Amino acid sequence: MLRKAERRAPVTPLRRLSGQEWAGMEPTWREAKVGVIDAALSRATARPSGNWYVVAASRDVRAGTPFGTTVAGVELVLWRSPSGELHAGPGACPHLGADMSTAVQSGCELICRWHGLSLGPSGRAGWRTLPTFDDGALAWVRLDAVGGEEPTDAPILPTRPPLDESLVAVASMVGTCEPADVIANRLDPWHGAWFHPHSFADLRVESAPGREVSEEDDHFDLRVAFRISKNWGVPVRARFTCPEPRTIVMHITEGEGAGSVVETHATPLAPHPDGRPRTAVVEAAIAHSPRPGFAQARRVEKLVRPAMEWAAKRLWTDDIEYAERTYAVRAARRRG
Repeated sequence: MLRKAERRAPVTPLRRLSGQEWAGMEPTWREAKVGVIDAALSRATARPSGNWYVVAASRDVRAGTPFGTTVAGVELVLWRSPSGELHAGPGACPHLGADMSTAVQSGCELICRWHGLSLGPSGRAGWRTLPTFDDGALAWVRLDAVGGEEPTDAPILPTRPPLDESLVAVASMVGTCEPADVIANRLDPWHGAWFHPHSFADLRVESAPGREVSEEDDHFDLRVAFRISKNWGVPVRARFTCPEPRTIVMHITEGEGAGSVVETHATPLAPHPDGRPRTAVVEAAIAHSPRPGFAQARRVEKLVRPAMEWAAKRLWTDDIEYAERTYAVRAARRRG
């Protein structure tokens, strides 16, 4: 047993913030160079995707309940076999176009409610299933006709902590913008403390890639405190990378939760009737920590996960506005 003098106080991740008022913070507009952000975005959007698109959280596609959506203008239905295997196919019945998301599932088959046509993993003439991938957090579909790239067997995923040892939360929102506007938002880390003072404090971008940079050095490094209250926060170091054109990842590299990731995926949907684009932001937070308290939090994941998703949606309420404004300004310039 440790003697009294040898006992150590429990280490807390909380640190007192600088207390600097919003209007008194150091401006970051000089650092947030348009050329740097645009160059990083160009490199990201030029990377291959293998034609894979995030559809939803894995848990949103449940066995026995078909899941309907539209990705890049393609109407889809996703479902799971009784064993849990993920399947996807066209969202319209090949007979008379009924919505297959309203079908009744029987075993591995979807039975159309209009005339009883059964459709399953083997497909049929005029209705072929599509490649899918379930990474444990997210459900993906491969659309080769849309992506037009060399297809890959699986999506390009970032390094993650083990899902069975992590807290996983997935939040989704929709904005009137293009996927590139969502990625560009995250490639501008300088806006964090200014635009989200309720969530971030003491943010400093420590390194940013130049306009020409090697693949190995193509990342943004920053330190930031996740605000807990007005005067207290959890400081970390983080790195932003883009593994593929519609994904940007924040890796926690130092501090509380090192190894955790936040993946932001941008999926094009069906456009508005007037042709303006719509994009879904699907953000997966995969939190990991060696602290004993984290294991306890995992035991009550159903209570913790909604709070994590609320925090993500709070940020994206702001950032959807940012992305939509970015798109609107660009669209106006095109018209002009």
